[in-house]
Amino acid sequence: MRSGDVAQPNSPTDLVAGEPSPARAAIADARRVVVKIGSSALTSLKGGLDTERLDRLADAVEARMRAGSDVVVVSSGAIGAGLAPLKLATRPRDLATKQAAASVGQLALAHAWGTSFARYGRTVGQVLLSADDFSRREHHRNAQRTLDRLRSLGAVAVVNENDTVATEEIRFGDNDRLAALVAHLVGADALVLLSDVAGLYDGDPRKGSANFIPEVRGSVDLDGVIAGSGGALGTGGMASKLSAARLAADAGVPVLLAAATDAAVALTTGAVGTAFAARPVRLSAKKFWVRHAADSRGAVLLDAGAVAAVARRHSLLAAGIVGLRGRFHGGDVVDLVAPDETVVARGVIEYDSTELSGMFGRSTRELPDTMQRPVIHADDLVSV
Repeated sequence: MRSGDVAQPNSPTDLVAGEPSPARAAIADARRVVVKIGSSALTSLKGGLDTERLDRLADAVEARMRAGSDVVVVSSGAIGAGLAPLKLATRPRDLATKQAAASVGQLALAHAWGTSFARYGRTVGQVLLSADDFSRREHHRNAQRTLDRLRSLGAVAVVNENDTVATEEIRFGDNDRLAALVAHLVGADALVLLSDVAGLYDGDPRKGSANFIPEVRGSVDLDGVIAGSGGALGTGGMASKLSAARLAADAGVPVLLAAATDAAVALTTGAVGTAFAARPVRLSAKKFWVRHAADSRGAVLLDAGAVAAVARRHSLLAAGIVGLRGRFHGGDVVDLVAPDETVVARGVIEYDSTELSGMFGRSTRELPDTMQRPVIHADDLVSV
């Protein structure tokens, strides 16, 4: 949205002026940055890929890199870029046509990024990721090594979801979430989400009065915010951007949500859009993986005492378990469920579900010596 979409004085331009907040200062000074670019910023239903807009975005990324930052680009637009060549009038709804459009569009998108950055003598490396690459630890490490090596070789990594093979059950859902996961994967100091909106509002500015929110320091700043779903070309929307921003901020990465047309300012001073402050202490790689990236393989049902112990960051013992759901193996991630059915934590389980079924509800001294270790150690637990 342009600033004129919202009545003065509550406009993006006015509200972010002046001395930068700590979050904006951190984003402006970040050494390693992930920049996510939405479909609407790169493509149109009638014309497909807009190379002029893409060039302007590449210009902004190049300027940030010349200023001394490492930048990873997460680029949406593969399906949108494939619509025009395949003579599709609207974004397809069925999976096979989406994958067909992505197979055409990914080639065009990668070529366009490569051509654009070649103006500066830079090489582009395309990295296609699936949700499985984050849920499995070994895949996770492989993706991390690939991205690190591309940067060390001076190439620009352009990341997208592997839409040509992803199914509805295993996909990220949108590239906003992918960008947040990549930000943690590469140890980014900032995440910049660029799309067709100027920042976060407490409602939809296109449907009437809405207030712009320049800073999100915690959940209290989100009270009353109503976020919508995606548009004609993308799967995201404000709801996915808000979710991704909170995910990244939870991992210790400050986030800037801004319009793609403001990319040059967003990637220099950060004096546009909405800034999300990061949590003071970054989650460890393992705990972030447990909380946000790993697939849950089952559930462990807790009594009230075990819920309280887990909340105090104590290890989970068999005595506090009242039931199990699903089939899982030692080393899998499982949800921990309170009596009111709320998921209160996740953790890496020590036992198979078949072993655990004969253990729960029993004190440690009642168990054989081989089963007296915690069901989930405190170091492998993370609240949700």
